[in-house]
Formats: sequence, C-alpha cells, structure tokens
Amino acid sequence: MRAISLILKAGLIAGLPDILAALLVYGVLLSRAPLRAILQSVASGVYGSKAFAGGWNMAMQGLLFHFLIAVAWAGIFYLLIQLIPVLRRQWVVAGVLFGILIWLVMNFLILPASQVIQSPVTVQGAVVGMLIPVVCVGIPVAATMRGA
Repeated sequence: MRAISLILKAGLIAGLPDILAALLVYGVLLSRAPLRAILQSVASGVYGSKAFAGGWNMAMQGLLFHFLIAVAWAGIFYLLIQLIPVLRRQWVVAGVLFGILIWLVMNFLILPASQVIQSPVTVQGAVVGMLIPVVCVGIPVAATMRGA
C-alpha cells in the first residue's frame, strides 16, 4: 500500500508543475495556444482531432489523462529504483536521466503511436521540450521517491 501511495503522490507532485510548464511555454511563450486547446491536445492522443471539437469537457479529459500519465511515469520510476537502488542515492542525476528518458519515449514512441498531430522536432523545441520533463517530472519524482 505504501508503494501505491508513494506513486500517486509522486505523480501528482510531478503532474502539476508539468502541466503548468506546458501551459506557460505553449500557451504564453511559444505558440500562444489557448489553454483549452493545450488540454484538448492531450485528449487528442485518444480521441484524435475530435478532441478539439469537444470543448471544455474534452479539455478536462485531457487534464485527467495528463495526470494519469504522470502517475504512470512515477510507477515506472518506482520499479526502476527497486531494480537499481543507486538511483535513490543519486536522485538528482537519476531524475535528470529519467526526464530525458520520458521525453525520448513520449516523442519517439508514445506520441507517434497515438492520434496526436505532432509538429516536426526542432532544436529549440527539443531543448525546451526536454527541460520540462527533466525539471517538472524527473527530478520531482526522484526527490519524492529517494527514501522509498
């Protein structure tokens, strides 16, 4: 039961700054996409382009999917620290590497296999896109689980 509690906690702790960073970067700094469209884009992984016609209901489903994904990544990290205990002691390095792994898997495996319409990867997009899961997911998940 402690493992499930820790995974949920880490997923929620990571999911919040991750979605806030996405909203800031893609809604304000880079593409000026509306908040609803950013959340709908998450839902589009399941629903395809229909997600963008679904209004706030679809946006809220996207937000739910976002947190489910964050919890899933936290679960994967929990399994990794069971197999490789040094990740607990070297949690900052582990968090950075885990964030990079998240970006790679999401961008080159998960998103292409989903219904999300992807933009071509640019150097700027890759750097910014990689920093978000490193800073907002990898390091917080590793910090939360370092004592597990």
